[in-house]
Amino acid sequence: MSTKYLDVNRQLWNKKTPIHLKSDFYELEDFKKGKSTLKSIELELLGDVQGKSILHLQCHFGQDSMSLSRMGAKVTGLDISDVAIDEAKKLNEELGLDTKFVCADVYSAKEHIEEKFDIVFTTYGTIGWLPNMDKWADIVSHFIKPDGKFLFVEFHPTVWMFDDNFKNISFSYFNIEPIVEESSGTYAQQDAEIQMEEVGWNHSLSEVFTSLMDKGLKISHFKEYDYSPHNCFKNMEERASDEFIITSIGDKLPMCYSLVMHF
Repeated sequence: MSTKYLDVNRQLWNKKTPIHLKSDFYELEDFKKGKSTLKSIELELLGDVQGKSILHLQCHFGQDSMSLSRMGAKVTGLDISDVAIDEAKKLNEELGLDTKFVCADVYSAKEHIEEKFDIVFTTYGTIGWLPNMDKWADIVSHFIKPDGKFLFVEFHPTVWMFDDNFKNISFSYFNIEPIVEESSGTYAQQDAEIQMEEVGWNHSLSEVFTSLMDKGLKISHFKEYDYSPHNCFKNMEERASDEFIITSIGDKLPMCYSLVMHF
């Protein structure tokens, strides 16, 4: 497959990052004062990470990575966006944290990181930017220590079948072709003056699970949720603290899922 999508999406996230830094969505000032950006779903699965080594794939500008560092973990964050990684490094230095950040696409992670980790971690809106789950699973499995685990929280693939307004089913549940769109705004600021091309893929649960199991990983936890902990789609309402649903659909749609696997 052509790697043109990497350049397209890198440019997209380089443009999004400055907007995200200023957005209410990311609550940067509250984060600087000590607020964690991790949500209850992943926190419950993480448990005590004091002294644990964690690889955070597709970390954006590093708030979750640094939140993990504040919990006592030794964290390395990786992201494709050089702008995001530069901002992460600045923020890490400003806050006096020891999080490491690496700028690379997921598939080339082995070329940039040598160590293995107690936990490989990735959450919310990550795999949709990757075309091949087998290659992704190879990276995930490569970096897990023999007694380590993979912790994954992701938006449910059914969510990505809908148009932006959740009125019509516009895309396949299955990974049949790249989804190339001209997007405007961003989930963190929907009226932002940004319009750029993006390339994504939908990945069914079976595709994700099979790719990881083929690498020898075993499922120790799987759960689906009828809400999103992030207010990042159009036409959402908050039914409880940090539980957002699509107003017109309610609790009828699985919004995200969590997965823990180990060797």
